[in-house]
Amino acid sequence: MSASPSVSGKASESYDVVVVGAGFAGMYMLHKLRGQGFSARVYEQGDGVGGTWYWNRYPGARCDVESMQYSYSFSEELQQEWDWSERYAPQPEILKYANHVADRFGLRPDIQFNTTVERAEFDERTNLWSVALSDGKIVTAKFVVLATGCLSNARMPEIKGLDRFEGKVYHTGHWPHEIVDFTGQRVGVIGTGSSGIQSVPVIAEQASHLTVFQRTANFSIPARNAMLTEEERQAFRAKYPEVRQFARTESRNGIYTEMPDRGALDDGDNERRSKYEARWTRGGLTFMSVYNNLALDQTANDTAADFVREKIAEIVKDPEKAKLLQPNNHPIGSKRICIDTEYFATFNRPNVTLVDIKSNPIEEITASAVRTGGKDYEVDALVLATGFDAMTGSVAKIDIRGRNGQTLNQKWAEGPRTYLGLMSAGFPNLFVITGPGSPSVLSNMIVSIEQHVDWITGCVSYMRDRGFEAMEAKKDAEDNWVAHVNEVAYTTLYPQANSWYMGANVPGKPRIFMPYIGGVGPYRQICDDVAAKGYEGFALTGAEQPRKMAVSS
Repeated sequence: MSASPSVSGKASESYDVVVVGAGFAGMYMLHKLRGQGFSARVYEQGDGVGGTWYWNRYPGARCDVESMQYSYSFSEELQQEWDWSERYAPQPEILKYANHVADRFGLRPDIQFNTTVERAEFDERTNLWSVALSDGKIVTAKFVVLATGCLSNARMPEIKGLDRFEGKVYHTGHWPHEIVDFTGQRVGVIGTGSSGIQSVPVIAEQASHLTVFQRTANFSIPARNAMLTEEERQAFRAKYPEVRQFARTESRNGIYTEMPDRGALDDGDNERRSKYEARWTRGGLTFMSVYNNLALDQTANDTAADFVREKIAEIVKDPEKAKLLQPNNHPIGSKRICIDTEYFATFNRPNVTLVDIKSNPIEEITASAVRTGGKDYEVDALVLATGFDAMTGSVAKIDIRGRNGQTLNQKWAEGPRTYLGLMSAGFPNLFVITGPGSPSVLSNMIVSIEQHVDWITGCVSYMRDRGFEAMEAKKDAEDNWVAHVNEVAYTTLYPQANSWYMGANVPGKPRIFMPYIGGVGPYRQICDDVAAKGYEGFALTGAEQPRKMAVSS
């Protein structure tokens, strides 16, 4: 395989920090860096801010963390002034919030839109990164921060004949910016993960007929979404200090909720069922925090899974459809649990067909139909709810070259390797926000984003104040962390699922558990301790010092 050309040519501009991506991570990173007096430039491939919420505009798209918690905490004024309209904010409102933040903190002058970072190469002589952009420019920076997002690289499925289909094809992760109206159309939705579960009820209301092609049934809990009253907003705002403190230091997933004090088998059948019923009625992700051992103990997990399967059977009138919609190949919660509005009830509609493509995989797509099991399902439009190349996909699209010309893709060929999810050995001064090896997608993302940005800003300030030129993860510290991430994962039920946490949704992607499951609070403490010990596990070098072989104490 021939090496791609190195970044050459004269750099037109130089910054302390180049940030890739203007979603929630990139925007806060820019704000923090400017506050510390660093020059920074953000490059964003879209034409606006918002990241995940810029790209994912599919019908029914909304956050699965409650709005009042899925928000920045760094500015008390921002917390108090923004009025969320619903318990779970819809995509347009989250995007509006992102734009409000960009304007309120004057971020746009330092963001270059419609620009892709194509390559980044570290120069060992100067300790600088050369960054090649899609507009032909090359810029240099001391630090590069990848704020590329965990769910921003939409995965197109490889289905025979997809290119021959004569109708419109939409991917939930790259939805058009104009309104798509399916009124009077026969629509096929392929995929029943979170974006499929959110979009199916909305599309079913418009389409003359909707055919849902399901490979894997997923657990979903009712969202019980509702408009927020001014009283509810004010009551929540009043307890923000408590909410934020709990999310950062005490919760496992960065979400404020009551903590369970017992396991599922410590209660009798009636008491347990009553608790599940109460959480089902309340709705939302906190269903999984009824008991403290649902992610650890299969027998305990079965009690929750059986409860949800029974609910599906109650809701879906056709017993055959109900059976197909009941998940049976993974523990509940071992894939990110979905929350929905009338998803299961949608299959009671006369204009909705459910097709099992696990027993009869899609053979091909013709000019006007999806063929499976020797039968053609005629459709006018196709919606691909086929997910993302999660956590590593957006990083992999950039040709990143560290020491000795090694690419990050080469290093991560057998699965991503990081220390703390923040840096990767051999790639000095390159940071990843909410990367593999951090709580990331197992958490309220904004809590994890803020923690990473604060840590990175503290780190680069520490280096500047002490005259350090380069910093990178030591190999043994990285090896120990990767081992720890996997060891903790395998004390849980998570690895039993073929999930995108494991990279299982992308053919050929190595199976490795990517996020850190040890909890947001404990992880924050680990990162703080590392910093307090002068960035233990990292090699820091000064301007004139030769680089020593990294040996951890």
